[in-house]
Amino acid sequence: MQWLLIGYMFLFIDRPFEVWPWLGDLHVERVYMVLTMAAWAAYPHKRWLPNVQQAAYAGFAAAVAVCWLMSPWADKGQLVVENWFKIVVFYYLLVTTVHDEQGLRNIAVGFVAVMGLYLLHSFREYLGGRHTFRMGISRMMGVDGTLGDPNSFGASIVYALPLVAAVWAAGIGGKRGRVLLAGYVGLSCLCVLLTGSRGSLIGLVVWFTIVIWGTKYRVKALAGFAVAAPLAFVALPDSLQNRFETIINPEVGPKNAQESGEGRIFGFLTGFELWAANPLSGVGPGAWRPATGQPIESHNLYGQLVGEMGGLGVLSFGFLMWCFWTNLRAMKRLRGHYPEWRNDLVFTLPSAIGVSLFLLLLMGNFGHNLFRFTWLWYGGFLIIARHCAEVRVANWEPAPEPADEEEEEYELEPGWVLHPPHA
Repeated sequence: MQWLLIGYMFLFIDRPFEVWPWLGDLHVERVYMVLTMAAWAAYPHKRWLPNVQQAAYAGFAAAVAVCWLMSPWADKGQLVVENWFKIVVFYYLLVTTVHDEQGLRNIAVGFVAVMGLYLLHSFREYLGGRHTFRMGISRMMGVDGTLGDPNSFGASIVYALPLVAAVWAAGIGGKRGRVLLAGYVGLSCLCVLLTGSRGSLIGLVVWFTIVIWGTKYRVKALAGFAVAAPLAFVALPDSLQNRFETIINPEVGPKNAQESGEGRIFGFLTGFELWAANPLSGVGPGAWRPATGQPIESHNLYGQLVGEMGGLGVLSFGFLMWCFWTNLRAMKRLRGHYPEWRNDLVFTLPSAIGVSLFLLLLMGNFGHNLFRFTWLWYGGFLIIARHCAEVRVANWEPAPEPADEEEEEYELEPGWVLHPPHA
């Protein structure tokens, strides 16, 4: 069952049916999911993992449904809602069939491998001339059409990097595995730079800073990073250098680049205006454009949340964040109680998910990522990891203390016994 789930991850992320139209005509993804659900129905080892975060996802799903049904633009948001509920289905397949450490390891490594194939495929297409021209520059994009936009593609790369660090810390694959992971990180950095996505670059720098700060050699590592970053910058084409320079100096870029940055603030403020006009349920998921009359989306998570889902969205999303926090704190406590396990994947993965959650919230200031698959998939990984850790603790038995060696007896004469003296 785990391998079917990993196969669906590949179809969902790389989306070959969007690259080769003849596969799309066959509806490969739908057929694969139907077969996976049939296998799930027959799978004998399904089980429910009790965790309050399960209730949080159910509550958020209910909020999405209610807000959509109450929306005057429900027909406009139907595709967004349908696609999100497909992710919910995969989430429940995941958390009901993966409930041991080996399964968690397979899923986590499988996800990283799928992302690696996605990056390689996208980079190959970029070298072949596939890119988009936007904001006055040529920008790399993902090979797919759904999340292949340069900004979405760059964000996907950044959100996956903490899981790469978790696999690295767990030592999976030995030296060969670390070589592959180092190559993955290098390719990720190159792809982010080629997208020209300023938000993704900020996320990448923040992730590197977090990783470096967690090492014993943080001073040397930060010094090395401070040297390497400018070298990487000057190696970029002038157009990309100018693009990234607008992060700190908007005046050097074209007018549309400045408007793009200001659009994030506009999306945030507009979201609160929509909330004020529709306090309970907002304008509805996926209804931002028809409701505002704007040609682009909000480009801001917080504006999107309050504007499209109103008070119901704020409450359900806030409850979900609290559940993330509760699970992450519980795993941190367990990791502290059992330091000998701290580098096992069941403990490195939750820490990585915590970093990814921080990046999702941070980069939400630059992008509308509310209905991204990452919230559900990573939450599923976290729930499984906590279950596995609690099972391990419940079955753990401390190693018995070495018993004192029994004193040997030396018989000298019948009836006489000599005990060796104690040291």
